Amino acid sequence: MDSTGAATGSPLRLGWVLAVVGTVQFTVALDGSVANVALPAMRDALGFDDSALQWVINAYGLAFGGFLLLGGRFADLYGRRRVLVAGSALFGVASLVGGLAQEAVHLVVARAAQGLAAAALAPCALTILNTTFPPGVRRARALATWSACAAGGGAAGVLVGGLLTEFLSWRWVLLINVPIMAFPVLAARFVPREPAGTGGRRLDVVGAVLATSGLVVFALAVARTDQHGWLSAATVGAFAVAAVLLVGFVGYEARIARHPLVRWGILARRPVAGANLVMLLLCSGQYASFYFLSLHVQQIQHRGAAVAGLVFLPFSAGFAVSARLASRLVGRLGPRVLVGAGALVGAAGLLWFGLITPDGAYPVEILVPSLLASVGIGVCYVPLAAAATGDVPAEDAGLAAGLLNSSSQIGGSLGLAALVTVSTACATGLVERGEETRTAVDAGYARGLSVAGCLLVVAALCSLVLPGRRPTQVPAEVASEATEPPGAEPRQASEVS
Repeated sequence: MDSTGAATGSPLRLGWVLAVVGTVQFTVALDGSVANVALPAMRDALGFDDSALQWVINAYGLAFGGFLLLGGRFADLYGRRRVLVAGSALFGVASLVGGLAQEAVHLVVARAAQGLAAAALAPCALTILNTTFPPGVRRARALATWSACAAGGGAAGVLVGGLLTEFLSWRWVLLINVPIMAFPVLAARFVPREPAGTGGRRLDVVGAVLATSGLVVFALAVARTDQHGWLSAATVGAFAVAAVLLVGFVGYEARIARHPLVRWGILARRPVAGANLVMLLLCSGQYASFYFLSLHVQQIQHRGAAVAGLVFLPFSAGFAVSARLASRLVGRLGPRVLVGAGALVGAAGLLWFGLITPDGAYPVEILVPSLLASVGIGVCYVPLAAAATGDVPAEDAGLAAGLLNSSSQIGGSLGLAALVTVSTACATGLVERGEETRTAVDAGYARGLSVAGCLLVVAALCSLVLPGRRPTQVPAEVASEATEPPGAEPRQASEVS
């Protein structure tokens, strides 16, 4: 090791390390989007009801986001190679269990285990890259490759998911991870071994469990309001339990935890708090668009899964173009202008989606709003990362990035739970008034997308608290970890506490 902590290995060894890290990043990104297109097939095979189907997505997102800050410490305490192998093995085993699931609950539990593994793998992989490649050109190129794997995984997810579901089975959406994740397990010997426990800190397991449990109970309470009214004892009781858990998390982190996941003082910074709030709202809209459009194309318009995968490609293209555009404009315009404008354009796309009809034409009802939504939402991520990390002290930059990453996953999951509830209530009401079921269900999807658009309008208003100038520059490896679009490209944290 040199003075920076980077290994000066041979080009061949560095190439193997990059292949391992890239594979992990690609797979974590792939599974953020690959299941969306397979949702109808999963529902038919395992008997999900409308409100429970969302947990195929939410179980992964909540476990990933809820344990991401904790996962950032694993590599420091137990060694990067060890965590890489264990996390890859857990991801593969969870994928195998999910692919062989015979009951809906088995699949949801497997997806949660995948999310837990991803929470350890994502920051571990980036840490390996940053500590193995020496600073300068080689590290910059490695980071570019890592980012390309994130983008490729997210973009490939919808298409691969559609093709696997259409021509093999929805089970291969999960089973494909087993041979993929065998590679980092077998090739981990190329990753430099380092002493474990060098971080000098301990894991805040209690804090992570309290936070994640509170979020899961809250999402469950919202999702089950189609069966229990908002003022029913079951719903009120569930919200009370969630409140106790989340308040307990805040109190534990502030007063008891010796090594807290979150140092609350960082949220006193207006740009950090504002960026996380906007990210919560943005990801609610994006998760909803993928979820409802997948069901609309397959369940209402009766298109195959492969066609549904192709439908989502404009989203991926829009994200790729807008992220590159935002990286060039953020220095001139600042986060406030870019995020505000992007959120409004994204809102226009989602509100346009709210006009979908069962027999609508693809170019008008899907293609154009897809481009609007993806470009609008995608242009926000780079300036949000800049706002969240730019003006914080260097020692808190990783924590700020980790918070933003968690906000993306958690916001998307909680938002999806709420919007599915809105959609189901709308469809149920129309059916009770005599509307034909297909039309009523699609109207529910449209209602959910319209409300998602309204959330992005609120995000645009919240962007007014963001800086109007370019924030202080942060290291590229810190900034890059917070700029991949959620759902399509899950975020990472290299150092989060």
